[in-house]
Amino acid sequence: MTPSQATACRLFTIGHSNLEFDEFVSRLAEHGVRVLCDVRSRPVSFRFPQFNRDPLEVGLRDAGFAYEFLGESLGGRPADARVYQANGLVDYFLRRKAQDFVAGLVRIVELSRKQTIALMCAEEDPLHCHRFLMICPELLAREVTPVHIRRGGILESQREAEDRLLALNDLTAFTSDSLFASERSSALEDALRRQAQEYAFRGSPEQMEDF
Repeated sequence: MTPSQATACRLFTIGHSNLEFDEFVSRLAEHGVRVLCDVRSRPVSFRFPQFNRDPLEVGLRDAGFAYEFLGESLGGRPADARVYQANGLVDYFLRRKAQDFVAGLVRIVELSRKQTIALMCAEEDPLHCHRFLMICPELLAREVTPVHIRRGGILESQREAEDRLLALNDLTAFTSDSLFASERSSALEDALRRQAQEYAFRGSPEQMEDF
């Protein structure tokens, strides 16, 4: 994506993956992020304890960032048993209609209007994460276009990520440069459903363990 597009962005997403804390905050600072919104259902990482909620919140504060936990409303492993399918898979499309989810979404939209924020989960690739599969479609519906901070600090636009998802699902006829871009919306919804079948949390509300 172009530098001007990145400069105009007020909402980024990032996956902490296996980053060291200093490298993580450097990436946030590089793009002017001031508030980190944690959208993990359970803000604990047994493999990377620097991203457990308490040390993360303290470290961010000491580095000049604000921290806000929104995992209860925007997490990918919701406590509401009604959004789990019979096979244990979370139905992201159904979850997006829940009142508490909408309230969490309104909160991040409000924050992004005041300052630059980033939504954080664990997975490095947004296509493997509920932040892209569940949250981003609703942001777009509210005319907020996120940008994804990827490995090495590279930025991937929402459009680029969507095109990559379409290509992974053999729907390249509907990518940005195709002759059928007008049908892109329905193709993208189909691709999101397919991707969620593979990457959405499968289990139960009681099984909310970090990866």
